[in-house]
Amino acid sequence: MDYAIVAQGLKKKYKTKKRKGLIKSETQVVEALRGVSFRVKYGEVVGLLGPNGAGKTTTVKILSTLLLPDEGEAYVAGYDVVREANEVRKRIGILLSVEKGFYAKLTGKENLEYFGALYGIPRKILSDRINYLMKLLELDRLGAVDRLFEEYSLGMKARLGLARALLKDPPILLLDEPTLGLDPPSARKIRGLVKDLAREGKAILYTTHNMFEAEIVCDRILLINKGVIVAEGTPYELKTMLPRLRTIVVLVKNGDEFKINSVLSELSLKYSVKRTPEGLIEVRVHVPKPEEYLSDIIKVIVHNGYDIMTMRIEEPTLEDVFIYFSSKE
Repeated sequence: MDYAIVAQGLKKKYKTKKRKGLIKSETQVVEALRGVSFRVKYGEVVGLLGPNGAGKTTTVKILSTLLLPDEGEAYVAGYDVVREANEVRKRIGILLSVEKGFYAKLTGKENLEYFGALYGIPRKILSDRINYLMKLLELDRLGAVDRLFEEYSLGMKARLGLARALLKDPPILLLDEPTLGLDPPSARKIRGLVKDLAREGKAILYTTHNMFEAEIVCDRILLINKGVIVAEGTPYELKTMLPRLRTIVVLVKNGDEFKINSVLSELSLKYSVKRTPEGLIEVRVHVPKPEEYLSDIIKVIVHNGYDIMTMRIEEPTLEDVFIYFSSKE
C-alpha cells in the first residue's frame, strides 16, 4: 500500500533562553520530538492529539517542509521532505493558523487570487476554483468574498484559511488546530468538510487538543505527549486499551434493593445497588467486556419479575485514555 504520509523516527530539538535572576539567562535545550513514527493512508483523517507543547505543530512543520528534522525521515506522497521539498509542496495543502499569512488590506477573494497566482494556477481555472471554494465554505453567504480580511471574524478567517489550503485541490492536507477558538457553527462546518474531503480520498493529518473533536472527526488517533507517540488506534481501540472495567448501568422500576442484591449475587460480578431520588433502583455492574455479560444481567433481572426502565454502558472517554497514557510517560 502507498501511504500518503510516512514519518520514521523524527527528532527535533530547540535551543531556548531560560532567565536566571533579573539579567542573566542560560541556554536550554528542549526536545520537541523524540522519535515520532506513524503513517497516514489516503482517504482517512488521522488526528494528532495532545496538549500544547506536545510536538504537534513541530511535526506538521516538518511534514510541510517548513522545518528540518534533526534525525529521522519523512515522506509525503512518496517524496522525501528534505531532499524533494518542492515535490512535497506541490501535493499538500496546509493550515497552520487561521489568522496568519493573509493580507489585511485585501479582500478574501483577492487574497485567494494572490496565492493562486503564486501557486501557478491558470487564471480561468483559478477563478472557477475560488468561486467553488467560496460557496463550499459558505463565505459567499456570509458576505466575505469582497470584504477586507481585516474585517473578518475568526470563523471567516478559519474558512478562508481552509480555502487557501484547498486552492490546488491537493491530495494531502495538514491541518493544525483548524477550529481553535471558533464558534460552534464555524467549527461544525469545518469538521463536516474535513470528513467529506476524506471520503473523496484525501489524506488528512488533523492536530487538535480537543478530545471531543478528535473523537468525531478522526478515523485514527495518535496520542502525542512530550514529543513521543504514547498510543495510537481508533477512538474505540484506544478506549479498550485502558486496564479498567466498563460499567453497565440499569434502572429498575418497582424494585427492592435487598432482593435485587440477592439476585445479582448469582452472577459473581462486581456491582452496586442504590435507590435514586426518583424512587428507581440503579444497578451498576462493573465488567471488563459488557457484551459478554449484558444478556445474563438482563435475564437475571427480568426473570425475577423486575421491569427495566433504561440501560446504558458507561465507556471511558478519550480524556481518560490520554491521562492514563500521559501519566505513564
